[in-house]
This record gives sequence, structure tokens and C-alpha cells, in this order.
Amino acid sequence: MSQSALRASTDSEPPLLQAASAANLSVVGAAREIESYIEKGTPEFRRTSLALFSGGFATFALLYCVQPMMPVLSKAFALTAAQSSLVLSISTITMAIGLLVTGPISDAIGRKSIMVASLFLAALFTIGSALMPTWHGVLAMRALLGLALSGLAAVGMTYLSEEIHPQHIGLSMGLYIGGNAIGGMSGRLISGVLVDFVSWHAALAALGGIALVAAVVFWRILPESRNFRAASLNVRQLADGFAGHLRDAGLPWLFLIGFLLMGGFVTLFNYIGYRLLAEPYHMSQAIVGVLSLVYLVGIYSSAWVGSLADRLGRRKVLWTVILLMLGGLLLTLFSALPLIVTGLLLFTFGFFAAHSVASSWIGRRALKSKGQASSLYLFTYYLGSSVAGTVGGVFWHHYGWMGVGLFIAALLSLAVAAALHLARVPALPGNAIAPVKG
Repeated sequence: MSQSALRASTDSEPPLLQAASAANLSVVGAAREIESYIEKGTPEFRRTSLALFSGGFATFALLYCVQPMMPVLSKAFALTAAQSSLVLSISTITMAIGLLVTGPISDAIGRKSIMVASLFLAALFTIGSALMPTWHGVLAMRALLGLALSGLAAVGMTYLSEEIHPQHIGLSMGLYIGGNAIGGMSGRLISGVLVDFVSWHAALAALGGIALVAAVVFWRILPESRNFRAASLNVRQLADGFAGHLRDAGLPWLFLIGFLLMGGFVTLFNYIGYRLLAEPYHMSQAIVGVLSLVYLVGIYSSAWVGSLADRLGRRKVLWTVILLMLGGLLLTLFSALPLIVTGLLLFTFGFFAAHSVASSWIGRRALKSKGQASSLYLFTYYLGSSVAGTVGGVFWHHYGWMGVGLFIAALLSLAVAAALHLARVPALPGNAIAPVKG
């Protein structure tokens, strides 16, 4: 019976039956509120996918756009290469720290408001960095940028896990991560081309303007949260929340997998350029830079494999795509250039697919304090980038590409073992709303 029919029937009912009818109405309303997920194929799903895609695009375009500008910044401020690299590393450091804070804050005050503020502030800090006359001013703006970007990076996955129907969350998470991939690639390409024609100030200002447009699109089209339930914010509860996630049978393994995956991915792309610039290839820096186009396969794989995981189950898919990464890595150990490029494509395909599956699994595994769970995953994810990316340089210095390859292979072997163990961890009862696959 519809709610309107129930209301009409109460006019002629005795008080006891009226009370029963009212209770029935409350149950129907509560059930509808609980099941108010965004379904695939609806206008809300398309709006959500477009909004999170544009948000992910802006986030990683702003984060990585300075990478091709480093030689220009070295000349402008008389810096060494190591000093110039701070323009990126300071943002990733503050972003990692911010991830531990913005997720819990979103658990208390809401998802959309945090993400909207994150995008607008990041765009403004990017424009601000373009206006800074000193190197320390640029670094200050980039540090604030990292803190701002942590808002969307930490909360985006949580929003999707709460609002998208569990049967379609893999697809939506894949589209979001696809936006991350194309954003990181486009930020590098756009800034790398612009600095050949305009100053680095103008290039950064242009990217800040693009990000402002993305922020407006995000703000206007993203649906308001339906399933968010505010939690009080205090230090004791935060500590209990983090401790609870670390005691879970599955979440720490997902955190470890994120660390290993990102560590291997960054290490490969940090040092493959050194190999291709040296003999026997002697590639130009421009051609090596074009290799970032392999990120395009990540846009496809993150969505396609995310959808596949919705059908087959995350337990079966995660370790399989990590093995694909390992296979691609092994191809890069050969000297034939076509094999190296094929290996890069397979490795990148597998990485974005694995990250998509692991990210969506976090939201399904954490039944409460989801923002904290996402924050912990992303913290370990970027920590892997910093730690493994640096350690990989030691292997390159002493053992060349073979040493780097063996180091990454060790990381991925541990990730496969962790994924196989995770496949045997029982699903939580709260995940029974969808097929028990994670």
C-alpha cells in the first residue's frame, strides 16, 4: 500500500489502528531512507559520476602539473634539481597528513561540503602560487594546496561507498579513479606544453582557472548526501575509530596492499625514464615524457575492472590484476623497446584496476567511520609512494634497471600474498545488502 493510501485510510480508523498505520508509515519511510541508493542508469548516477570524475581530474592535475615545470623553476629561482623537486613533494607530504584529518571531519559535518571547499581552495592556492614572487612563497602555497586536496581525496571514495548502490560501486569507483588518472596525465601534458609558450606563472594560473571551472561543475551537479549519518568528533572517538579499523580482519590488509601497489607504481615511473635516456636507447626527454600517455589505459581499466569486480567479486579479481602488473613488470626487464612499452601498458592497466578494486572494498568493509577508513588507506597509499619511490633509487644506483625490477617484483609478490589472504577473510554481516563478495 502506498503512503498516501495509508494516510487516507486512517481517517475512518479507530485510534489504535491509526497508531498502527502511523507506525507502518514510519517503517516504510525508514526502509525507503535506508535503501535510497543511487542506481546505475539514473540521472543521479550520471551526475555523480561526472562530478567525481571532474573532481578527481582537478585534484591530480593540480597535484602533478608542476612536475614538468621543475627545470624551469630551477632556472627561475637558481635551484638544484633536488630543491626544485620540493614543489611536488611538499604537496604530497601535506596531502598525506591532511588525509588523516579531513576524513574524520567529514564523518562529523558531511561529505559534499568538505569536497566543494577542497576544490575551490585548491584552485585558489594554485592561482596564489602563480602570483608568488619568491620560492618560499611558492612552496607555502603548494603546501596549502596539498592540505586542500586531501579533502576530496579522502572523502570522494567515502561518498561513493555511501551513496551508490553496492552492486554498482565498483563501476562508479572506477570512473572516479579514471578521473584521477586522466587528471594526473593531463596536468603533466598541459603544463609541459604551456611552459614552452608562456611563463610558468601563466601556466599555473591557467591550470588554477581550469580547476575553478571544475569546482563549480562539481558543486552544482553533485547530489546531496542521502545516507550520511553525522558522528560526533572528538579525539577519543577518532583514536577508537582508527584502532577499530586496524583491528578489523580485512582492512589492514587493504591498507598494506595500497602501500605496496603505489610504491611499485611510482618506483617504476620514477626510474624508467633514466633507463630510456641512457644507452642503448638515448631517447629525448620529450619522448620519455610522452610515455605518460600510458595512463590512458588506466582510465579504461579502472572502470571496466571495477564493474567486473561487482559481478565476479573483489576476492577473485584483486589478486588477478596484481599478477597482471607483475607480468607487465617482467616484460620491462627485456631490452627490446616494444616489449618495454607493452610491459608499461600492462603494468599501468593492472595498477589502476587493482587500485579501483581495493578502493571500493574499503567502503564496503568499513561499516562505520568510513571517512577514517578511506583516510588510512590513502595515507598508506601515498606513504608507499614516498618510501618505495626513494628506496627504489638505491636499487637503481647500485644494480640498474634489473635491481629496480626485482625490488618492484618483491613489492608486488607481497601484494599478491596479501590479496590471497584477504580473499579468505569472512565478509562482514553488514555487507549482506549486496552479494557477499567483499
